[in-house]
Amino acid sequence: MAAFPVYQRAGLVQFGFTNSHPDFTKGGDYMWSTAISQAEEQPMLAHYVTRKLGFRKIAVLYLNTDWGRTSKDIFAKAAVADGAEVVAAEAYQPNEKDFRATLTRVRSEQPDSLVLISYYSDGAQIVRQARAAGIVTPIAAVGSVYSPKFLDLGGAAVNGVYTESNFFPGEPRPEVQSFVQRYRAKYGAEPDTFAARAYDAMILASEVIRRYGADRAAVHDGFAKIDDVPSVIFGKFKFDPQTRRVAGARNLELMVKDGRFALWDGATAVHAR
Repeated sequence: MAAFPVYQRAGLVQFGFTNSHPDFTKGGDYMWSTAISQAEEQPMLAHYVTRKLGFRKIAVLYLNTDWGRTSKDIFAKAAVADGAEVVAAEAYQPNEKDFRATLTRVRSEQPDSLVLISYYSDGAQIVRQARAAGIVTPIAAVGSVYSPKFLDLGGAAVNGVYTESNFFPGEPRPEVQSFVQRYRAKYGAEPDTFAARAYDAMILASEVIRRYGADRAAVHDGFAKIDDVPSVIFGKFKFDPQTRRVAGARNLELMVKDGRFALWDGATAVHAR
């Protein structure tokens, strides 16, 4: 984001597909992103856990970084607006390994659920230690844990963890299954979220140039106008020209089941009170 003024002065579009910080597109009208921002993702997570899973007394463990603090604040505000209570919010440091003291403090507040603002490595470690400490309340985590490494590191302990992602290769939509089959045929592996995001970004950029031209002004104006572009993640692309983010962005609701990520089965995790 430090380069915003350079792009803006030069009239050069800065187009990203992994930029989740809510301020990324606020640096000027030449900044665009197809990534779901924290300002969008955290309320989606809050709605998932409160409205659908029934979380009411939530303890939040969050990474003590700019990303973690910002995400925690947005999540907590949305959860409270949904009628839940954040009974504890505990920060932890990057590279922290022992969460037992933190979990003991959290447990004393008698939450009915845990929410993790974590990456897959620390998230898996927290879940393992929570289960070892006898914490059996439902656990949900932000989409940053959506990785095969979360399953490998967490083992059986992460079964039942709820999370979200804007791409899941098991989603039955035809555009998703077509992309997955072609990716497997070419690379002999399952596509992850970054593969889908990169693919979508290249399709969108090429379509903007094809429709509106390749010079800087044409690309800038084209991003604001373009719509109905096929997307693996979103179905169809259209930008909100005010936020310069994808209009109508969505996430898929997932859970870990039998050692694998799966689409959420619709069951409530906590009985609403």
